[in-house]
Amino acid sequence: MFKKINIVPRWIIFCIDLFFCGFALILAYLLRYNFEASQIDISELSRNTLIFLGINCVVFFNVKTYAGIVRYTSAQDSFRILFSITISNAFFIFCNLFLQSFDRPPIISNVIVVITGLCSFVLLITYRVLVKYFFLYIKNMRLDKRRVIIYGAGETGVATKRTLDTDPTVNMSVIAFVDDDPRKRGKVVDNVKIYHADDLEGIIEAENIDDLIFSTHRISSDRKNKIVDLCLDHNVKVLNVPPTREWVKGTIKVNQIKNVKIEDLLERAPITIEEDVLSSQLTGKRVLVTGAAGSIGSEIVRQVAKFNPQLIILNDIAETALHDLQLELQDNNMCSNFIAYIGDVKNKQRMDNLFETFKPHYVYHAAAYKHVPMMEDNPAEAICTNVGGTKNIADLSVKHDVIKFVMVSTDKAVNPTNVMGASKRIAEIYVQAFYTALNYESPVFENGHSYLNTKKSNTKFITTRFGNVLGSNGSVIPRFRAQIQKGGPVTVTHPDITRYFMTIPEACRLVLEAGSMGNGGEIYIFDMGKSVKIVELAKKMIKLSGLVPNQDIHIEFTGLRPGEKLYEELLNDLENTIPTHHEKIMIAKVIPRAFEKVNQDIQELIEIACNYQDKEVVRKMKDIVPEFKSNNSIFEELDQKQVISV
Repeated sequence: MFKKINIVPRWIIFCIDLFFCGFALILAYLLRYNFEASQIDISELSRNTLIFLGINCVVFFNVKTYAGIVRYTSAQDSFRILFSITISNAFFIFCNLFLQSFDRPPIISNVIVVITGLCSFVLLITYRVLVKYFFLYIKNMRLDKRRVIIYGAGETGVATKRTLDTDPTVNMSVIAFVDDDPRKRGKVVDNVKIYHADDLEGIIEAENIDDLIFSTHRISSDRKNKIVDLCLDHNVKVLNVPPTREWVKGTIKVNQIKNVKIEDLLERAPITIEEDVLSSQLTGKRVLVTGAAGSIGSEIVRQVAKFNPQLIILNDIAETALHDLQLELQDNNMCSNFIAYIGDVKNKQRMDNLFETFKPHYVYHAAAYKHVPMMEDNPAEAICTNVGGTKNIADLSVKHDVIKFVMVSTDKAVNPTNVMGASKRIAEIYVQAFYTALNYESPVFENGHSYLNTKKSNTKFITTRFGNVLGSNGSVIPRFRAQIQKGGPVTVTHPDITRYFMTIPEACRLVLEAGSMGNGGEIYIFDMGKSVKIVELAKKMIKLSGLVPNQDIHIEFTGLRPGEKLYEELLNDLENTIPTHHEKIMIAKVIPRAFEKVNQDIQELIEIACNYQDKEVVRKMKDIVPEFKSNNSIFEELDQKQVISV
């Protein structure tokens, strides 16, 4: 019945406000004369009531006290009412002072004016609050309401509770607050008791909780994971309140409370980097980012922009994605000094024009093909871009006196089982051998010409190696999410497959940090934390969506894709690590290679790739990287032939 009550027209609220103000004046007269009606001059009361209502009409109309929806009365409405009553009563007091200065009697006694003001405020606020709580009571009478716990009893938690209470579209009832602070245990906020986090499981079981909402972001990922696992074990849906910076005009909206994302649970403690060192290196410098429109490249751009470089050159071949990044930088005022430069790293003439025009001081080389199955079908293209493109950018960095060249590699380059990983390993080998030759074996010749005219290069080459990145293009998580939204099935290649995961900002912070600390020739590997079983990841994502794995959403195993292996590695059997001052970054000790042999092999490899002889391309790759053993691929026969020939 009450659902059909429409919002009352404003003129009715206006009239009700005037009625209570008139009643307040009458009540003030009665209080002033101790409820002895015989002492009240009725004609004076009538006249003053009309004057009082006339003044309040003008004030209320201008202050718009009637504009708010009564059932959603807030503190702002209270201040508006207080302001209007203060103005109207101040008018009478001012008039009384004016009349008394000419020895004339006051319009209304100042005592009555003050009593009227107090009574008016109390009555106007009281009826609004009563209406508000009436509708809140009716709303909470519903028997099908979802029972909710809010994790975090701070300001955000209280704001979340009040938002849920006042939104008529929400079918939730807050049963309890839970907080890690033992000082809050047992206290009550908005008639809701606060419990300690250790009591969470008992509350869930005793109160038949349906949902838990995280209102705090000051919680470690390990702690959050444990709480989420507890909730999922008890079929409790887990939701998240966004950070306050994302609230709309400082107010949280119900539609902003969303399901917890798997990315939130895979995040680790924030990584701190030496921003002073980075700032001293990048401020006022020209920085080139290849592959700038990609997930890694674009985040590097965002983070470099914070250090006020003289210019950021955004290089990519993807026109639309580069345009989107350009608009993002402009719209968010992240950086004003940038240039979008369309060009393929395989095209050495185009890249030479880029270096000649902008003369970058620092190069972050993120451009690469990275999708394993696609590169397994197109090995020639993998070589042309991942190896040939890297060689072009490295060579031009030396030619144009770049200070540092930082290459973004992958853990798939370690003991590679696919073309993509092997191509990145070959690129690593070239960069390292090139740097060693430039500094210890000068001069370096290319087609009979010396790069440096027998002078050593000042360019430092640094390689960074890490695993899968959450949310990057081609990541398994967006694919799983899309499959869940379609109703399944969720496809996993193998029940035992595992992967390391890192967030995009975290990976890029480490890339910048490694680039800043590198002295040249190092391969930096990052602490990737614990490996994650992909099938467990899929199950958790299904549960976080409020569904049951293999009941609502089925999980299907499709078999390993071409070139895919069960687990990734950050080091091969012949590599060790050296710690650095940063606990998350280590240096891989790799076997050095002679540049002359490496350069010759890579030139031959690129020539074969340019002729699109895929099988010969892979054969040559296996000669350059002996540990490259194909897995679940048509190129496994090349490994078998090598074994037979041995």
